[in-house]
Amino acid sequence: MGLTQAIEKRWYSNSPGCLYLLLPLEGVFRLVAKARRKVSKAKHCGVPVIVVGNLAVGGSGKTPLVLALAKFYSEQGYRVGIVSRGYGGKAPHYPFEVGPQTDPAQSGDEPLLMARRSGLPVVVDPNRPAAAQYLVDHKHCNLLISDDGLQHYRMARDIEIVVVDAVRGLGNGHCLPVGPLRESKARLKGVDSVVMNGDQSTENSGHVMQLAPSQLISLNQQPSLEYKDWPQHRRRVHAVAGIGHPARFFTTLRSLGFEPVEHSFDDHHRFQTGDFAFKEPLPIVMTEKDAVKCRGLALQDAWYLPVDGILPPLFYQQLSATLASL
Repeated sequence: MGLTQAIEKRWYSNSPGCLYLLLPLEGVFRLVAKARRKVSKAKHCGVPVIVVGNLAVGGSGKTPLVLALAKFYSEQGYRVGIVSRGYGGKAPHYPFEVGPQTDPAQSGDEPLLMARRSGLPVVVDPNRPAAAQYLVDHKHCNLLISDDGLQHYRMARDIEIVVVDAVRGLGNGHCLPVGPLRESKARLKGVDSVVMNGDQSTENSGHVMQLAPSQLISLNQQPSLEYKDWPQHRRRVHAVAGIGHPARFFTTLRSLGFEPVEHSFDDHHRFQTGDFAFKEPLPIVMTEKDAVKCRGLALQDAWYLPVDGILPPLFYQQLSATLASL
């Protein structure tokens, strides 16, 4: 077990163990986080802004929720734009508008995924207020959704939604570096909505979002397949996940009747052909986030499994009521 995996194991256990030695640093981190929130001067872009974020580092399901919100409010007649930092990418300039053919090395993997799936304007900029203003001024958006950015207090927001992984919860409840939290869990009391990604846990209350898989889509121009139509003799697959919580993807594949040979990579990993030099000749199944970086690798028998975030009607009713009151 590597150092990163060992730390994450303590973060998501009941006790921090040896990480208790870092309690003084946690105290400093909390103070700095509070100070940043107090001194940040927020800039508003003039239209409603919904921030979808999390308290814990790593994957929690923000992107499926952003896409679900973008689809819902587009269908309600809003001109929706999506703001992202563009983590993992280096654009030639900022703000940078992401299109379906953008190089993920410029945009980052998640913004490219969102641009392709939604068909909506997606703009990246480490300076999120600048990205927001670009969407208003140049794309004439009247509703913005920020993928992450809960702790980016320079960007004014009207609605805050926190996504929590229902399996891992808030870990051991400590802030960095003793635990996985970017802010104290008391921060949840001040947000507009909490969304639990997965089955409801006993630790936190909130709306439940289920991730619904459907078709497996080929990277080799083969016809898409519903997972239930995938041939039984090909159910043993190389499962590739370079996301914040790879175990969730592997669990999903098992629930669909696959036998995954697990291959975990760091979040936002930049894949190369050598990463897929597996000894056993099996189909490769990866996440959609990873697939946007692998189209140019000429992989054979490679597929990805998109998922949709499904939320209860009450979630949208409450959110729309808040939006209408602004």
